[in-house]
Amino acid sequence: MIKKLLKSKQAMIGLTLIVLVTLVALWAPLIAPHDPNKIDVLNRFMSASSQYPLGTDQLGRCVLSRLLIGASYSLGIAVPTLLVLGIVGLTLGTASAYVGMRWERVFLSICDIFMAFPALVIVLSLIGALGQGLLSILLAVAFSLWAWFAKVVWSYARMEISKDYILAAKIAGCSDRRIILYHIIPNIFPQFLVYLSTGIAGMIIMISGFSFLGLGFEAGTPEWGAMLNEARSNFYSHPELVFYPGLCVLITAAGFNLFGEALRDMISPEEVNE
Repeated sequence: MIKKLLKSKQAMIGLTLIVLVTLVALWAPLIAPHDPNKIDVLNRFMSASSQYPLGTDQLGRCVLSRLLIGASYSLGIAVPTLLVLGIVGLTLGTASAYVGMRWERVFLSICDIFMAFPALVIVLSLIGALGQGLLSILLAVAFSLWAWFAKVVWSYARMEISKDYILAAKIAGCSDRRIILYHIIPNIFPQFLVYLSTGIAGMIIMISGFSFLGLGFEAGTPEWGAMLNEARSNFYSHPELVFYPGLCVLITAAGFNLFGEALRDMISPEEVNE
């Protein structure tokens, strides 16, 4: 698998973009040339210079510093949210598929109810109840999307449970816990990993979209979606303030999408079954 990844140009381009954005997110406080929240109205809308490499925004804040810190906000929410969704999806999806019968029908009915509501409606309701903040948007996004992840895992697990080796494990006397943890989950995890890797791109776009609508983050937060929201009123006079954060979202999402698509092409059903 590693050799195939190294030989795939698409995977290496995607991985390079992922590593680059991740390093920026980790080192942003150290490499940011200025305080991203420092307001200096005397230097508003400055053009690019040695002091401000990408200029300043409508409040005189360093655009480059805000973009760098914005990477830590976007990844800092998307990755933990995806981990929570992955754990919840694997647990509920696999357990319901294995137990089957009435519990499976109840699980699918609950998933269908959650999937019938747009994620925006659920997020709006929860943020209205919980208030703004990083934890609020993390919980709101996780609560609005858990059914999608759980149902995907259920479909993977359902196909795996129908195979002969699961029946052989039951006849051999393996416990339900051992079958789930040592047989089903390891065999469906490669497929689920592909789903997660492509899903994180959508997660970043979704979080940026919520920020653009003014949900979850306080005013002035240096997050890419929030920066787009603040810059839209000056789009015609200073379009670069919209272009920079939009480009950051595009590059980050493209990296995860390219890597996920390459990983999906490598993990064929035959390889997974083996």
